[in-house]
Amino acid sequence: MAWLCAIMHVEEASVEALSDALLDAGALAVDVQDAAAGTGAERPIFAEPGEAPASAWLANRISALFPLEAELQLAVPQALAAAGVAAGTTFRVERVEDEDWVRLTQSQFQPLQITDRLWVVPSWHQPPDADAINIVLDPGVAFGTGAHPTTRLCLRWLAGTVTPGVDVLDYGCGSGILAIAAMKLGAGSARGIDIDPQALDAARDNARRNEVDITFATAESAVVAPARIVVANILANPLTVLAPLLARLTCPGGHIALAGILADQWQKVHAVYAADFDMRPEATDDGWVLLTGVRR
Repeated sequence: MAWLCAIMHVEEASVEALSDALLDAGALAVDVQDAAAGTGAERPIFAEPGEAPASAWLANRISALFPLEAELQLAVPQALAAAGVAAGTTFRVERVEDEDWVRLTQSQFQPLQITDRLWVVPSWHQPPDADAINIVLDPGVAFGTGAHPTTRLCLRWLAGTVTPGVDVLDYGCGSGILAIAAMKLGAGSARGIDIDPQALDAARDNARRNEVDITFATAESAVVAPARIVVANILANPLTVLAPLLARLTCPGGHIALAGILADQWQKVHAVYAADFDMRPEATDDGWVLLTGVRR
């Protein structure tokens, strides 16, 4: 089976109306991407909980998927007119062939080397280094595959911080990757906390796949004791709100790592945690900052 894809570029103000108009004109799906993706002008869109993200970029590439028999030379101009897009906006049409989408998706996820001795390996791959510490993890509903800069920052920090027998708390555990890494790095115990039941189910499955024993629970249901190592890869605003709780959950002399913080946010988060920790910016990766500290 094949489809037709109509591709056009429009300004931010037209994205929502044009997307709706294309669907009304018979599009099966509409995809919006930054028209500058892959260039130095590419601009990420982020938003903290409670804040509305930008709906689009200044310049947008819209791709609309239609059935093969669709009359795009009629449908697309009608959609452009209905959305009030400036006259003269052009579009091109590409034929999209059917694919083995499972195989194609899997091909996009390759083994990822975090440090000299730590890898994240999808289940359909053989580990590149059988003697390394290999975390077997597949993309799923929960955040955390090792590909995102914040996850990489935390994994590298754990690789240099975990000592044999230490206890680790992963607050906002997502897929469970950080707690799993801690156990494979030699921690004596690890616990994961998350508010999303689906994330907790995924984390438990991932722990079983990696043959490590970890307790995963919601904050409401768990009796959480302080830990020697606490890691929280969330976002800046939740981390700020959670500061008193995470301070209580870190043993005196214990270590904390905070991630999900953009480069222009770290000083605000640092200021909140400085009341209880000796904090410092540990590392950066692609515009994200890792804050670490020792509990006083």
